[in-house]
Amino acid sequence: MPNPEHLRLLRSGVGVWNEWRFDFPEIVPDLAAADLHATDLRGFFLNKANLDNADLRDSDLASSNLGFAQLNHSNLKKANLTRANLNMASLRGADLTEANMSLAYLYLADFTGATLEDADITQADLGLVNFEDANLRGANLSLSSLVEASVENADLTNCCVYGLSVWNVQGRPGKQANLIITREDEPTITVDNIEIAQFVYLLVNNEKIRDVIDTVGRKAVLILGRFTARRKAILEALREELRNRDYAPILFDFTKPATRDITETITILAHMSRFIIADITDAKSIPQELQAIVPHIPSVPVQPLLLRSQREYGMFEHFKAYPWVMEPFLYTSKASLLKSLQTNVIAPAEAKAQELNKPR
Repeated sequence: MPNPEHLRLLRSGVGVWNEWRFDFPEIVPDLAAADLHATDLRGFFLNKANLDNADLRDSDLASSNLGFAQLNHSNLKKANLTRANLNMASLRGADLTEANMSLAYLYLADFTGATLEDADITQADLGLVNFEDANLRGANLSLSSLVEASVENADLTNCCVYGLSVWNVQGRPGKQANLIITREDEPTITVDNIEIAQFVYLLVNNEKIRDVIDTVGRKAVLILGRFTARRKAILEALREELRNRDYAPILFDFTKPATRDITETITILAHMSRFIIADITDAKSIPQELQAIVPHIPSVPVQPLLLRSQREYGMFEHFKAYPWVMEPFLYTSKASLLKSLQTNVIAPAEAKAQELNKPR
């Protein structure tokens, strides 16, 4: 039950309440299980308040401060939370069906197991929000920022996600069918994955994006090799020469620390490439890189390079069994490699790419 004195002060109006909060900031308001149905609470300082199990149906909390507040299992059906501050608030198991949270600040808020069905969450800050096990069916998330939020086992069915910023989302939604990626005044397009929603929208509506994808497929060349000072000079010269020949070179430094799995990164870059140039001279990381690529991507030719004074590393013979791995081109110097690049490297790789991708 709520503290009677706290409830009396709340019902005295925003001026009395906020003055009391300023005068006694150390007091944590106890409004647990309070009946605040259809109450005007606009602009109230309710930060850190205990509103667990409170009845806030149809209440107006626009621009109120609920930062760090406890609203677990509260009833906020059709409540107005426009521009409200709910940063770090706890709303575990709360019912926010058809609530209006447009332009609200929800950074690090906890909605674990909450119901937000048909809620308006447009243009809201949802950074690091926890939506684990939450029901967001039909919610409007348009133009919001969902950065590093947790959506583990959340139900996102029929959500409107036009303009939603999705970066490094944690967890896997339980359901995410029929996500609407278009505005209300546009023909409806739906996808079934929140992380590809913004990409698909750009693909459909931005001709330049389509041109970029087409260019990557035809022009990207992945360059692999060893990044010692001497070997790096060869790789960088290759990159510059490919760039001059209207290719889009991708130079991957395997030796630097990475935040994601190296095999995954290499595979992604290889899939994007027209062909791969791999300098196997002084091989160190190259065996790992080729092992991640060659057996799994038969549509992308691999053109090895080798300084003539050296021999192939022992395990390279294994890759020659794959038809898309070409015979190593032997070169004597950087100058000789660049001089013969078109004839002995690019042209054979292009021919092999056409052969591998010929319709059957």
